[in-house]
Amino acid sequence: MPTPPPATTLGELKASGYRSVPVHEEVRRNLLGRIADGRPVVEGVLGFEDTVVPQLEHALLAGHDVILLGERGQAKSRILRSLVELLDEWLPVVAGSEINDDPFQPVSRHARDLVDELGDETPITWVHRSDRYGEKLATPDTSIADLIGEVDPIKIAEGRYLSDELTIHYGLVPRTNRGIFAVNELPDLAERIQVGLLNVLEERDVQIRGHRVRLPLDILLVATANPDDYTNRGRIITPLKDRFGAQIRTHYPFEVATEMAIVDQEAAPISLPNVAVAVPPFMAEIVARLSQAARASGRVNQRPGVSVRLSVANYETLVAAALRRALRLGEADAAPRVSDLGALFASTLGKVEVEALEEGEDREVVAQLLSTAVLQTFREHCPPAHLAEVVGAFSQGRDAEAGPLVPSAAYVKLAGEVPRLGEIVTGLVGAGAGASQVASGVELVLEGLHLSRRLNKDELGATAAYRAR
Repeated sequence: MPTPPPATTLGELKASGYRSVPVHEEVRRNLLGRIADGRPVVEGVLGFEDTVVPQLEHALLAGHDVILLGERGQAKSRILRSLVELLDEWLPVVAGSEINDDPFQPVSRHARDLVDELGDETPITWVHRSDRYGEKLATPDTSIADLIGEVDPIKIAEGRYLSDELTIHYGLVPRTNRGIFAVNELPDLAERIQVGLLNVLEERDVQIRGHRVRLPLDILLVATANPDDYTNRGRIITPLKDRFGAQIRTHYPFEVATEMAIVDQEAAPISLPNVAVAVPPFMAEIVARLSQAARASGRVNQRPGVSVRLSVANYETLVAAALRRALRLGEADAAPRVSDLGALFASTLGKVEVEALEEGEDREVVAQLLSTAVLQTFREHCPPAHLAEVVGAFSQGRDAEAGPLVPSAAYVKLAGEVPRLGEIVTGLVGAGAGASQVASGVELVLEGLHLSRRLNKDELGATAAYRAR
């Protein structure tokens, strides 16, 4: 972390020419700078450049508090946390203040007394912007004391009067004064607790236990909510919703390429020192298409949504399956294959809600989605004009064994014996690809021909045999 500015007293701060500005103005100023420089306003969030981000920029430039509305796994929390980058890097506060008191306009009793007593000699400290973001996951048991504050019985026991403002223990909202406070899953907050946020949003003050205390807090308040929460677990009360300046709808990626880019960015790297892992682009595309197909399926419950986390989890599972095979076969390189897609049942069924009437029907639904994803990818990357010769080779009595434990060398041999198949695979994985990637390409072609009803496939336990129809 870089060094904070040198001023350590109120007098030195005045001499430096520093001027305090409200947090909404601070965010607006830094946002305008980013837009002018062509820098992204939200880092690490893909697919929102033409939809969500412009609306967010409009709201922040207008000085509005914001609520993001969308299903799970749509980067709502990440967007909120990234807003901290729109704050100034350092902020001066009165030393010892619990609520980031502005040295020029202190609001807490402690800070006011200190400034009145010491004047320009009042000590100040600098708070980094990373410490000016507060977040609370709303739960039904969240209390006013958690958010706003409560009288501290320890301070009463130390001899202070109940009416003394110094007896207050501040909650999360006042402690984020001059910063950004986020409430995740706002509808889960009990309605009586939501009422406690009304003053924070409109009058910008708090009231604690009947104390005649007015704290003019300076806060950018942001929140998230799922659409189904309005009728399912709870709702946002109308007066509170009315006080948010903007409600922005998020969404899942529209394009397969965007989903693939998110997976590439978010998936945890899995590697071994003695095994090189390479994921062919078409296998990552199958993972992305699976999620896209699930979002369009009538057999998958769309109310909770099909999160991008599904794509990330499936991608990581696919890589793990390839590594496991490479270790069992003693191969030096690993690449996921179509026959590894069976490993995705566990990671998929854990993240989607399949509407099944009978036991085992959920697996059939996932199998259909996988077949759809494989067939779409096959048709996208394999030229139809060249496939007839591959089918012709099988019509002459050739067959091929495939499966998660079939050595990569067997696929390389098959690609060499059927020249047109070898050309198609080279187009898929490149001329210098390793044996494991060639195996992956061969399996895509074989399974694609089966799904397009040009080859038969006989399931033989852990392996399958492809032959002419």
